[in-house]
Amino acid sequence: MEQVEIFKALSNKTRLQILEWLKEPDKHFAEEATNPTGVCVGAIQHKAGLTQSTISEYLTILLRANLVTVTRKGQWTYYKRNEEAIKALGLNIQESL
Repeated sequence: MEQVEIFKALSNKTRLQILEWLKEPDKHFAEEATNPTGVCVGAIQHKAGLTQSTISEYLTILLRANLVTVTRKGQWTYYKRNEEAIKALGLNIQESL
């Protein structure tokens, strides 16, 4: 786990919000935008109120930091929090800082 990359990913308010929304997707997104594999990228874009390219960039940064996972089904792309990586980050912070 590259801590610097993770902290860079977390240093943006919208990216933090996306992780918060993905923690409880049923609470933050319409039922048709969610499924067991995650939340449709279009729903994340709509909720954030940003352009598709900006949201795609933000999600790619979170993906590279291993904070989310991605599943593609046909033309749809779904994102979900990587709970194991987030838990490991919390433990790492406790142990090293």
